[in-house]
Amino acid sequence: MAEAVDRQSEQGAPGRALLPVVAAAGLVKRFGLLTANDRIDLRVDPGEIHALLGENGAGKSTLVKMLYGLLQPDSGTIQWRGEPVVIDGPAAARRLGIGMVFQHFSLFDSLTVAENVALALDGGESRAALARRLAKVSADYGLALEPDRYVHTLSVGERQRIEIVRCLLQDPRLLILDEPTAVLTPQEADQLFRTLGRLAREGRAILYITHRLDEVRRFCHRATILRHGKVVGVCDPRHETPATLARMMIGADVGSVHDRRADVAAGPVRLAVRDLTSAREDRHGVALRGVSFDVRGGEILAIAGVAGNGQAELFAHISGERASDRNDMVAISGLDAGDKGIGERRKLGAAFVPEERLGHAAAPRLSLSDNAILTGHGISRLMSGWRIDRAAALAVVDAVTQGFDVRKGRRDPEAASLSGGNLQKFVVGREILRDPALLVVSQPTWGVDAGAAAIIRQALVDLARRGSAVLMISQDLDEIFQIADRIAVIHDGRISACHPIAEMSSERLGLLMGGAEQVDAGAR
Repeated sequence: MAEAVDRQSEQGAPGRALLPVVAAAGLVKRFGLLTANDRIDLRVDPGEIHALLGENGAGKSTLVKMLYGLLQPDSGTIQWRGEPVVIDGPAAARRLGIGMVFQHFSLFDSLTVAENVALALDGGESRAALARRLAKVSADYGLALEPDRYVHTLSVGERQRIEIVRCLLQDPRLLILDEPTAVLTPQEADQLFRTLGRLAREGRAILYITHRLDEVRRFCHRATILRHGKVVGVCDPRHETPATLARMMIGADVGSVHDRRADVAAGPVRLAVRDLTSAREDRHGVALRGVSFDVRGGEILAIAGVAGNGQAELFAHISGERASDRNDMVAISGLDAGDKGIGERRKLGAAFVPEERLGHAAAPRLSLSDNAILTGHGISRLMSGWRIDRAAALAVVDAVTQGFDVRKGRRDPEAASLSGGNLQKFVVGREILRDPALLVVSQPTWGVDAGAAAIIRQALVDLARRGSAVLMISQDLDEIFQIADRIAVIHDGRISACHPIAEMSSERLGLLMGGAEQVDAGAR
């Protein structure tokens, strides 16, 4: 369990008697005809952990970018410790005492921890002095780091510690964190919560963005909820439930995912991976070592693991983006496919949803219909010879839009114009509506809100109910326990045995993800 956060800090309990660390009043930000932030008011007090909640596209990122100086408001004011300020860039934000840890790390893999930290700091501090200060701060806050380690040798959790520590070295009064636990094991998340608790007790303010509502209820003091660019509520999340928080975010009840484990008997093996072994492609890659497992029709098999332990390499081998050393290392619907490309594997009944939405699952500057053609031209009626059937492609877009509640400004926009959650619903829906015999999906609800996550998870459950095999690579433990039938863990390129979900606790799963237990003999 995470350490409880005590609001009665050395600085006094956060409250209206104290000057806020930061206060926004009437912030407006427009992008063309879109009003991303519409008269936003926000107050974060000393010693407060304040959650910023909202569905995808609600305006959270725009707001924090204005607080960090990456964007300028069109109107409204920002006050810093009671005084009006103009934050004209990240350097100005850091000088005030604002630090930010982004969801996607900004680290150089080929540099050491100390070198990455030095790049983010102003001034000419000597390397020895910086190393001493880095070691002290990391030890004081329980964020152990080795200054001379190269970043490419570190786990994702250790990389996040670098981002947090280099913010702390600037002595921030406000720390903004964007989805900080998305890539952490349960044990690493608990350590992060303890660190945030200490920071709050020191009187620092923390603005915390997450889609994990249980975390918000466990240790946040207050929450501001955005919907369609407006503040729709401010509450004490400890007095709310995940359902009431989600309802405020979305404006409606979030549907629950219907369990189907008793509904479908195990079907034929749709995917067989046999002793899949590969060398790393570059110094930052992961070698796969004897990976073996089956996925049957009617089941969802989840592969859990901390990012960077071979998930990308495994997906590439199964999807055909990377050929295997032997043809029999990957078999789809009983046919060896290790040397086949993506198109040929699609013709065998497989469908694929990679982790990266833009650039991998969808071409950003192409329309949704063009993206449907790119992935479906060889297995559908979208083309006749060299002729593209535009009406059929638009029909695919319409079907996905209706079936997966994809929200967009016009019928067939560019992929890049959709919010992250809506693009994810489109990408997943595009593949599921083909009714594939096998679906391989990586991080299906990464960074999407509760409503979008429920739609995607229910669609995966329904696909398996119809007899398809689903292989889900995910770091979201709540998601895994909610919809998976069996689970295996990948760590350092090895995979554990597959276990029924009922036999796996979150504690044991976290230990396996962290490498505390050696991976069992190949999964069956």
